Formats: sequence, C-alpha cells, structure tokens
Amino acid sequence: MHRIIGSYVKGTIDRPLGSTHPDYPDLVYPINYGYVDGILAADGEEQDVYVLGADEALETFEGKVIAVYHRTNDNEDKWIVSLDDREYTDEEIMEAISFQEQYFEGMLLRQ
Repeated sequence: MHRIIGSYVKGTIDRPLGSTHPDYPDLVYPINYGYVDGILAADGEEQDVYVLGADEALETFEGKVIAVYHRTNDNEDKWIVSLDDREYTDEEIMEAISFQEQYFEGMLLRQ
C-alpha cells in the first residue's frame, strides 16, 4: 500500500464537487471523488480516490497519490490524490475527507 504513495495516476470523477451521494442525498461532496481507471481495489471495484487541488467539478483527473486513508472497519482504502503536486498536511487531508470518513474508523497512511 505504501508503495503507491508518490505514484501518478489518472481516472474518472463519478461524484464531482457539489454532487450528492447516490444512496444518501444529504451527503454532498465538497471535493471531487472518483476512481483510478483500470486498478481494482479490495472490494472488486475500481480504486476510489479523493482528489485535492480543484475548486470546480471535474470529469477526469491526473495527479500524484500523496496518502492512503486505510479504513479499519471496512474493506476499502481511499487514495488521496493531489492535482497540483502540493503536499497537503494530515490535518488538511482529514478535514477535506471527513464529510464521508467520519462514518468509518481508519488511519491516514503517508510515506
């Protein structure tokens, strides 16, 4: 898992900034959320990512994986991707993803 950190990935945004969760309409995405094209995660679906560094809704992304949020009570890990090569602090990352991760237990993994 740690070896993915520092890699560049590209993919698709299926829940753009400002959109709502398909099953929970009260959950609004304050950042872009999507998946890495062609990489399968533990749940059998494409690898989920939170995308930092954009203040508008995106359709696709290409950026650097700067961290992984490892859920300890779920089988999904979420990759944190920076579009602007900025190294966000742990606090900035957790603040950005807490809208959804507050419902799970986990830890932020860095290099």
